Amino acid sequence: MTELWAHTLAWAEVDPSRHPLELDEDAAKTLTGLVAPLLPSSEAAEEHRWRSLVPVTEFLVDRYGRWACGWNWSIGEGDTDGGIVGAWCCTSHSVTTAEETAPLVVAGLLEWRDWLEDLAERFAALAPPSHSTRATTDPWRWERACTRLVTVVADRTQAESGWYGHCEQVLGWFLAYHGVDEDRAREIVKTAIGGRFGSWIAPDATVVDAVSSQFARALGETG
Repeated sequence: MTELWAHTLAWAEVDPSRHPLELDEDAAKTLTGLVAPLLPSSEAAEEHRWRSLVPVTEFLVDRYGRWACGWNWSIGEGDTDGGIVGAWCCTSHSVTTAEETAPLVVAGLLEWRDWLEDLAERFAALAPPSHSTRATTDPWRWERACTRLVTVVADRTQAESGWYGHCEQVLGWFLAYHGVDEDRAREIVKTAIGGRFGSWIAPDATVVDAVSSQFARALGETG
């Protein structure tokens, strides 16, 4: 099921520029109608939890690309832990009748997509003028970028259960956007955070400053 797990998505898989989406009001209504027959009954959803939504996720991924598997990555302890989607809670609460549930699926997909597009804009805006991946040239810019990204992820996830997992992912995406190798990006982010983040609490300014400083320092070691 790894291919349907939003936690494992790489930037290349979610980058809006690589995966264009046009979903106007009419197209959204059409999608709602296509999703409805794939939905489980509320009883099945309660019994099998998120597994009962696999047909829906598979359909969205086949139709739009693997990025779409994040449609139900809800805030807090939902179907998957620590996401940003507010339109969807979890199978046990969000699944009722097909008529009521299908629009929630589409709303979740669009909310997730809006977030990815927002991140792409932020990544571009936070790029150093040189577009260099060497923090030694402009360390304060990379520190500022890390601070702003951590802050916005904490806000969007409401710093609830497991929020830091997506925060690590977003920082890795930012580095990938700027050409850092994926494995190296993971090392940089892991080193920078160093276990300082936890569930149910947003990091204070001192912690964010320490993480951001280490983020720029670790990036500066990238050859």
